[in-house]
Amino acid sequence: MDDQSDVPRTTSPHRMEILTGTGGRRLWPATLKAQIVAESLEAGVRVSDVARRHGARPSQVHGWRKDAREGKLALPAEVASANFTPIVIAEPKSRTPHRASLSDAGAIEIGARGVIVRIRGSVDIKLMEAIVRALRA
Repeated sequence: MDDQSDVPRTTSPHRMEILTGTGGRRLWPATLKAQIVAESLEAGVRVSDVARRHGARPSQVHGWRKDAREGKLALPAEVASANFTPIVIAEPKSRTPHRASLSDAGAIEIGARGVIVRIRGSVDIKLMEAIVRALRA
């Protein structure tokens, strides 16, 4: 509380603190972020433990993991290939706009979060898009 009286004080402060440092935000180099993300992707590792070890917050590490998934943060090659599966889309043999025959390939199999979707025969591209959207959600 501010004292706004005109009477001068005769007491001096009992304790004084001097704060040093920039007080600003910590800058994380991309290589360090990639190392932390790679460590957090190892089997059986908890993100909060990794974050604590490096002086970061778990929400930061989750954000960096998202950046890595979206290709905004480059991970070391051995980590990226072990944790992210590339998707290869081939031209369908049939030129029909919304249907492709899978008689040569046999089936499409999509696995995500413990769910496996298998589609045999011809597939409607719009149905496929809806399935992928549902698995992402």
